[in-house]
Amino acid sequence: MTDTIWKPHVTVAAILEQDGRFLLVEEETSQGLKFNQPAGHMEAHESLQQAVVREALEETAYDIEPEFLVGVYRWHAAHANTTYLRFAFAGKILRHHPGQKLDTGIVRAVWMTLDEIRATTERHRSPLILQCVEDYLAGKRYPLELVTHYE
Repeated sequence: MTDTIWKPHVTVAAILEQDGRFLLVEEETSQGLKFNQPAGHMEAHESLQQAVVREALEETAYDIEPEFLVGVYRWHAAHANTTYLRFAFAGKILRHHPGQKLDTGIVRAVWMTLDEIRATTERHRSPLILQCVEDYLAGKRYPLELVTHYE
């Protein structure tokens, strides 16, 4: 037994599909340019749903409305010795703000087909990107009420 308390990084991700394409971001990372879903860390005093709405807007300039949870994923990034606990939500796009500046490190928002996502796996920030899309396409949908927030 160790004295170290293990704490995963809690993150959210938006799975957004329109006309057979999925909204991803191309972002600068310590390993170069990588693709990811609009995603990021939860901030203090926000719900998971609020976090995914905020991250999508900051990284893509799209307002979204989460409609369901696709899944909860645990992934250990060996290169950083960090474990992530990702809550992936799918929903609808409400509006786009094309003049909005994207978050620091985000190069662009890009729409990709499933084939394009599969063809770029070596440029994915994590294996969760393809897994979340495949789970979405497999029909995995859990009600938002599955996640309870106590104030």
